[in-house]
Amino acid sequence: MATGRTHRPATRSRGIPEATVARLPLYLRALTALSERSVPTVSSEELAAAAGVNSAKLRKDFSYLGSYGTRGVGYDVEYLVYQISRELGLTQDWPVVIVGIGNLGAALANYGGFASRGFRVAALIDADPAMAGKPVAGIAVQHTDELESIISDNGVSIGVIATPAGAAQQVCERLVAAGVTSILNFAPTVLSVPDGVDVRKVDLSIELQILAFHEQRKAGEEAAQDAAQAGATAPARASRVLPDAAVSPAPAATSPATDAATAPLASGDVRDNQGPDGDVPAVMPA
Repeated sequence: MATGRTHRPATRSRGIPEATVARLPLYLRALTALSERSVPTVSSEELAAAAGVNSAKLRKDFSYLGSYGTRGVGYDVEYLVYQISRELGLTQDWPVVIVGIGNLGAALANYGGFASRGFRVAALIDADPAMAGKPVAGIAVQHTDELESIISDNGVSIGVIATPAGAAQQVCERLVAAGVTSILNFAPTVLSVPDGVDVRKVDLSIELQILAFHEQRKAGEEAAQDAAQAGATAPARASRVLPDAAVSPAPAATSPATDAATAPLASGDVRDNQGPDGDVPAVMPA
């Protein structure tokens, strides 16, 4: 049986961009769902919508795989499933060890999607001696003292760290020293690894904080829109009051001459008090 130690995916040698590699699992998930419904072909627009990307980006990504679809027909679903699975290295067996069998580690061990996606949980490892031998998801937990021999015996190249933050770096160093070259880190800390070791970090608290940022921004935008709408209605109310005020001006506290020259006039006053040329005189006769 092929193992992760001797077979590596060819994406880097083929020059596929990392951003495209990150989207391939999204396409594979959407295609797998179509395959389970016995859908034979799919258009780029339909597949892009299912994967949450735009169709132009999808077609560009598939061009790196040498897959261009058929005009008027679309892409063959089964062939694309095989093609992307092969590119991701999922057509072979990848033994995985999970280190740290607390609540999270046990949940990962019980996840049923590993086997169907090309991964086999080869061992569950924990530092607590009381955990040794206890079955989790049908697999007996082993002590961390056996970590190196477990990795060597099973040809493991992928490790999952689900330990507390304080233990993660030490576990990481032991995994790397034993031959693990890819690590999925669930511990809330940043791992330091040598060149040639890939680390993918999963931090649920960070993802929630990012969502909180977007929620706060949306709330601020809604408040600004409400304030703008409230401000837009104020001038409309004022404009309905102004004509009435113009008919009944308040009397000024200046001299009679100044009153006559500056006070607003009713329409009858303007007609009756015009000068020879139709202008209102500066000082009107008593």
